[in-house]
Amino acid sequence: MLSCIAQQRRLEAMSLENHLQELSTRHKKIDDALQEESKRPSSDSLKMSRMKREKLKLKEEIQSLRGDLNS
Repeated sequence: MLSCIAQQRRLEAMSLENHLQELSTRHKKIDDALQEESKRPSSDSLKMSRMKREKLKLKEEIQSLRGDLNS
């Protein structure tokens, strides 16, 4: 029984790590898009604000999940 619980926890941790990787990838893509947008002479400030909010949400979710993974 104990090995089943340990195996389940290992699977959950792996799944969480995969999810963290996906969130980190999305965060990086938004960061890259923000950098590209800021280089444009007439950058769209509304678009940049939305991307910044989404990037912040992802950062907070990543930090929260990392805390769960380490506890």
